[in-house]
Amino acid sequence: QVQLVESGGGLVQSGGSLRLSCAASKFMLDYYNIGWFRQSPGQEREGVSCISSNDGSTYYGDSVKDRFTISRDFAKNTVYLQMNSLKPEDTGVYYCAAENKNIYCSTYHHEYDYWGQGTQVTVSS
Repeated sequence: QVQLVESGGGLVQSGGSLRLSCAASKFMLDYYNIGWFRQSPGQEREGVSCISSNDGSTYYGDSVKDRFTISRDFAKNTVYLQMNSLKPEDTGVYYCAAENKNIYCSTYHHEYDYWGQGTQVTVSS
């Protein structure tokens, strides 16, 4: 079965950086679109970024454009989210998710079928 495990979260000061990892197991990353999402208590789940399996095209939510970068490493079967210039409003639980029913990825969470358990990111002011 499809398994996803996030790691790399932690506590960082405003303006700092973190790199999140999403390790895929029991399926080949080559054939799945991968999205990153985040959620804070009492708030809607927000699409952060995604990468398409077929051509590596990427998408970023408006709130993270020019600060975050998504990438993939097929050899490690892992997708990364490099987060720079972090702000307190970036705080939340970050999830990666996978789906293979669409040609290109999106940051709409209902499109994704498989989810990791999440990793906490806290940005202090």
